Amino acid sequence: MGLNVAIQMDPIDSINIDGDSSFRIAEEAQARGHSLFYYTPDKLSYEEGLVYAEGWPLTVRRVKGDHFKLGALTRKPLSEFDVVWLRQDPPFDMGYITTTHLLDRVHPDTLVVNDPTWVRNWPEKLKVLDYPDLTPPTAIARDLETLKAFKARHEDVILKPLYGNGGAGVFRLRDGDSNLNSLHELFSGINREPLIMQKFLPDVSKGDKRIILVDGAPVGAINRVPAKGETRSNMHVGGRPEKIGLTERDREICARIGQDLKDHGQIFVGIDVIGGWLTEINVTSPTGLMELEAFDGINATAKIWEAIEAKRA
Repeated sequence: MGLNVAIQMDPIDSINIDGDSSFRIAEEAQARGHSLFYYTPDKLSYEEGLVYAEGWPLTVRRVKGDHFKLGALTRKPLSEFDVVWLRQDPPFDMGYITTTHLLDRVHPDTLVVNDPTWVRNWPEKLKVLDYPDLTPPTAIARDLETLKAFKARHEDVILKPLYGNGGAGVFRLRDGDSNLNSLHELFSGINREPLIMQKFLPDVSKGDKRIILVDGAPVGAINRVPAKGETRSNMHVGGRPEKIGLTERDREICARIGQDLKDHGQIFVGIDVIGGWLTEINVTSPTGLMELEAFDGINATAKIWEAIEAKRA
């Protein structure tokens, strides 16, 4: 039975269809006979007890430069849909958080993927704190002296915005590096959020593994190797994806966190593992579906839809 599916995402005209997981999700939904409705986060609203989205009926096709077609602009209550996808990218700011509060108003009668309460409560770099034995040494602080003390203990560290994404604002500070004060001043002038500092993991040179979990179970992984001279492995900044399998350590990590994710409605999750250490649990807008399919032939997107269809059934 076809489902009525709404997708809340960033503007569809500017996506790269060769690597965008939201496009792949829409493509698979369409192939399975589900109808699509697309809107951007700024078109979400609440009025007199109902949550509305103003958007367009959507069809997609794998043709570069001509990858979508929109129907007539219309405003619909989200309660009319079977499924709503929460797929806009961070920044995880108050605008993002507000959309999760509004989507809470329709979930679970309309299934929101991922469950917006726990997307809001589990930002990527904070959920890992539930598993300190699986993660590298970590500090979260706005206070400069706390960050200095952590760096003094671990010497070689990574400093980044707590709510950043895509590798933006990530700095490696080696032993003897004197830039911490200046970076703290820079970040403090931008916002009032804390910073996160972690012990540097040399194994990042071999890659930052993205493991995809569907309804709590691992289905595969890709490796993201930093470009020459880079610390960051994000594909946004030149990281190279490559084929890789799951190790026993990977499976141990997934076994520890999987049931927790499933119990809290996190159907599509991407975790990051460097040298056997868990560094992030991505629940807001995970990526990697198309790379996994290309390297290993694993259609994780179909598995995601099978899980959604089972819940709707």
